[in-house]
Formats: sequence, C-alpha cells, structure tokens
Amino acid sequence: MPSSSSGFVFGLTAAALAAVGFLGYQAHGTVPADLAGAHTSASPAAVASKAPGGKVDPNVPPAGSGVGERVVYSVGSDRVWLVGTRNEVTRSFRATPGTVDPAPGVYRVTSRSNSVIGTDGVPIEHVVRFASVDGVAIGFSAEVGHSAGETDPGVRTGGIRESREDGNAMWEFATIGAQVAVIP
Repeated sequence: MPSSSSGFVFGLTAAALAAVGFLGYQAHGTVPADLAGAHTSASPAAVASKAPGGKVDPNVPPAGSGVGERVVYSVGSDRVWLVGTRNEVTRSFRATPGTVDPAPGVYRVTSRSNSVIGTDGVPIEHVVRFASVDGVAIGFSAEVGHSAGETDPGVRTGGIRESREDGNAMWEFATIGAQVAVIP
C-alpha cells in the first residue's frame, strides 16, 4: 500500500508543479512592458553629489540615493560609495564598468562568490551580485593579480571592476541582502 500512495503523492506534486510553471509562464508573458524591466524596489531619481566646480564629491552620499547603510553606484560617474548606518561615507572609489549597465533603482545583494572566472575569462574575486540584465549578472568584483582595467567591448559583461583593495572593502561591507542603490 505505501508504494501506491507515494506514487499518488508524486503524481499530484508533479501536476501541481507543472500547473504553477504554466501559470508563471502565462503571467510573465502578460506583464506590461513598463513593469518588465529591472526588479527594483524604488527608483532613486538622483545625481551624484557635486562639489564646487561640478566634480563628484566622494565624501558625501549622492543626494536622493536613500538613507542608512547601502552601496551607491553611479553609472554616469563610475563611482561607488559605501555608506554607513548614519549616512556617512565609509569609503568611495572609482570603478570600471562592464559592457552591460544596471538600470537606476534600488536592489539587494543576491549572491556572492569568493573566487570565480568572469564572463570575460579573467579570474576575479570577491564577487557581489545584485542584478541581472538580459541574462547577464551584474555585480562588483576585483581581478585577481591585476588592477581594474578596461573591459573588452565585444564581450557582454556585467562586472563592475574594482581594485583588489576596494574589492576587499566591498566584500566586507555588502553581504547578502545589503542594499545597492544605482543612480544615473
């Protein structure tokens, strides 16, 4: 008797999973275009804080980038701010973007890898991922044995490269669930 009931349960489970998968597929196909973009919880309409003379101020969190502990990444300035709980900048540095940029918005760190090979074939460490754009993972990382350099524009990469020192600081700061605000 146990084998027939386990087979029945297996059949019901398989049918339920198939139904959920089908409904998910249907729902995904009917999402309006304006909602099908990046999965963000807010969209900070911000520009990087400017110091006198129009230069980005690395010591001040960008206006409109949120409050509290967070990573702020400016796509336009290629700059990162690590902002503490009291809204103070604990570190700021320049980064080299990949060929695929995340949309402005607020994200959460979803995964981390201590050491992997990047999509461009370069060994990288301290990978902190927070988004995906058209199947390309977006995250911060540092090249192993190299300083951050130019990326090959022919390869679709979402790696925002940092120096190893900055990569170590990011690794310590941005754990799973940490907030990442991407601004223009």
